[in-house]
Amino acid sequence: MRPSTRTHARLRAAATGACALLLATALGGCAAAEEEAAAPSIPAGTHDPAVWGEVYPDQYRTYLATADERPADKSAYKRGFDGGVMYDKLSEYPFMPLLFNGWGFGVEYNEPRGHYYMMIDQAEIDPSRVKAGGACLTCKSPYTQDLYEQDRGALFSASYTEAVEMLPSEHRTLGAACIDCHDSGSMALATRRWTVDAALTEVGLDPEGLSTEQQSLMVCGQCHCTYSVMKEDGASIDVDFPWEGSQWGAITVENIIERLLDDPARAEWTQAVTGQKLGFIRHPDIEFYTAGSPHAATGVVCADCHMLDTKTTGGTFSSHDLKSPLKMDMAPCQRCHPGSASELRAQVIEVQEANLGLLINAGYKTATVAKLIELANESLDPMAADVRPAYEKGARLYRQALYRVIFMGAENSVGFHNPAEGRRILIDAASYADDAEATMRELLASKGISVSAEVPLELRTYLDGRGEHDLGFVREHHIDDPTGQAQKTWPANLAALLQ
Repeated sequence: MRPSTRTHARLRAAATGACALLLATALGGCAAAEEEAAAPSIPAGTHDPAVWGEVYPDQYRTYLATADERPADKSAYKRGFDGGVMYDKLSEYPFMPLLFNGWGFGVEYNEPRGHYYMMIDQAEIDPSRVKAGGACLTCKSPYTQDLYEQDRGALFSASYTEAVEMLPSEHRTLGAACIDCHDSGSMALATRRWTVDAALTEVGLDPEGLSTEQQSLMVCGQCHCTYSVMKEDGASIDVDFPWEGSQWGAITVENIIERLLDDPARAEWTQAVTGQKLGFIRHPDIEFYTAGSPHAATGVVCADCHMLDTKTTGGTFSSHDLKSPLKMDMAPCQRCHPGSASELRAQVIEVQEANLGLLINAGYKTATVAKLIELANESLDPMAADVRPAYEKGARLYRQALYRVIFMGAENSVGFHNPAEGRRILIDAASYADDAEATMRELLASKGISVSAEVPLELRTYLDGRGEHDLGFVREHHIDDPTGQAQKTWPANLAALLQ
């Protein structure tokens, strides 16, 4: 994609080497753009961030800080490497290992650490998570675009270990780097993934003519998006965004689900509990944020909130130690919003707790349906003429609920990036799950199979003894439903889990 030029008042330190990952606009009359001095260039094709750091030392210093642990107790629910702890997402949300049983995400699924750890985390995670091979490097290594251009077939046919060995030995643990986001000549923002141009074309944008705001969003969105590892005869053949049929600003969960359901190449795994062949949704942050978010509507981009203005002797620059405003004592928010840090934090937590109540309850409802489908598989012939219509109806409704739960469980703001859209998606997920449960209960009852009011979910079966590391449930990581509804609806299951 052609790089986009940007200007920004807070990077007047460009004369001394300020990096150009700038802010396009912001809320409430935040700083307007001003013309910058020409930025020093970097030799074309330079992947090593240390070389860039010789010209941009402040940006490089803060980039390296993504290796640091995050302050504990700042973020109540999105706890990525807080206090140096890697949080087990499957212990946080115990319905997930049941729903994801059958592939790597059901074995080990952690809250993300900083960009520094992108390749390191892949090397350390359970091997089941990297079975897609070279495709797993797509957003993790700055060299993947080079490998794709050199020999796409070799990249995708390689095992994960073989693909890593294709990288320069000194950079096999290097995650996202300067070259991923900046043009080395002008320092303008630029994306560097083959996946991006195709996806943007699908949603009606010209990859060579993005607005400043769109370019700013897509620098992050090139990786903070959902994608499918495309399959052919079980082998990985490409990575592709499921954006066909959508428009920019309306890449909705409904359109994504339609793509997953309609394209067999997007079916990546078989769910063990139900036996269904499924696709998956990963960190759909750009899709969720741009689908009607109030902040997006006012032109706010990712860097506005996640790259803190930092003073230096030469002026002010945007910190490249990207993190949540919650972990920066709400300083980015106070640029535009009135109120103390504690007041603003309380507003964020209120939104997240409302989202969590919906997510947790939709998750357990969906897990309940999965167990009913499992019971039907064990007790009935799903293809029998007097079973198949109701069974397939229940399975269709179930998939609609499941994909919505996966979507909202995978986005990284606990609903805050787009509260109204999050509520809509999760209310719909619960509704689909309720209809699916009613359909499956009616089918089972018609065949004389009794089902208890609270279906046993056997959560420990899916949580304990996971993978090569023999992972188990971590009570300290569990997120209790802040609304209290889950505790009332699934008392026996939660009691058995938490005892």
